[in-house]
Amino acid sequence: MPRTITERELTVPVALRGADNRLNPAAVGWTRTPLHDTSGIDGRRSWGRNKRWEYWAVTTPTHLVALTVSSIDYAAVHGVLVHDRRTGRTLDRGAIVPFGRGAMLPASLGDGPARARAKHLAIDLEETAEGTLLRAEVPGARVEILAELPAGHERLGVVVPWSKRRFQYTVKDVARPARGRLELDAPELGAPEIVELPLGESWAVLDHGRGRWPYRMVWNWGAASGRVGDRVVGLQLGGKWTDGTGSTENAIVVDGRLRKLSEELDWEYDERDWLAPWRIHGASAELRFEPFWDRVSATELGVFGSHGHQCFGHYSGWVEADGERIELDGLLGWAEDVRNRW
Repeated sequence: MPRTITERELTVPVALRGADNRLNPAAVGWTRTPLHDTSGIDGRRSWGRNKRWEYWAVTTPTHLVALTVSSIDYAAVHGVLVHDRRTGRTLDRGAIVPFGRGAMLPASLGDGPARARAKHLAIDLEETAEGTLLRAEVPGARVEILAELPAGHERLGVVVPWSKRRFQYTVKDVARPARGRLELDAPELGAPEIVELPLGESWAVLDHGRGRWPYRMVWNWGAASGRVGDRVVGLQLGGKWTDGTGSTENAIVVDGRLRKLSEELDWEYDERDWLAPWRIHGASAELRFEPFWDRVSATELGVFGSHGHQCFGHYSGWVEADGERIELDGLLGWAEDVRNRW
């Protein structure tokens, strides 16, 4: 059965919080460009439930790259991933710093840089006139990538309201053209390997989050970017965590223009075999996701626990939006299942 919902598009700036420090009802809805003021989601007035992060993932024909800068009040959680699709070699460096020390995150998207500093890890995310510059350094790898922001490129912003006290603002920004390079230690070569990102085949995706979360949460997230014929297509999908809230984070971006999918999609996958094909479907989409690599994560630190499977692979099928059926064939991206206690 279709699970369509009615969502409100917001077109003017709005504060996420009200004067009472709770969710501002006027902030609930979705946008095509970042319009939400999320200042105050910083632990100063309501400590323990604030979650702030910047997550960037970059897909190329040869490598997968991910950078995380985050604070969950009682800890900062950062990460750098570089996976070589040719060899299967993976560099996955993480850092957990008590009480969020060493993390800098802007009050609202675009207000300033995001930075992470921890032992053997440095990440800098900085807005420039051309887009967002992603830089990271860990033992074994150095990353410098520009996620270009083309003129008129639209980005999905959504407020998810669980209650007046628990809510999330997310920006999912897909199909950003990426250029730059990776410098990877390669002892077998006697010198670092320099990987230049091929233009027109490398794509960056942002997950920006500011909110106050329930203690336990399960979510699905899927995203993909690339060319379909002569068009640039970005796919954004979400599930479980938004169900029943009246909001979704489902959309497709075609040549920089966002088309909202106001439907709760069904996710089907085998938790005994994460590399088996996934199905994500509804009245507005029929998608098959075929993974080739499962990035498994598991963290247990007393009050904080996180377990996830981020599977990278290819999407095929179709999405129907604004009266047009858009066919997909082998669009590179990921689908994930994450279960948090935080």
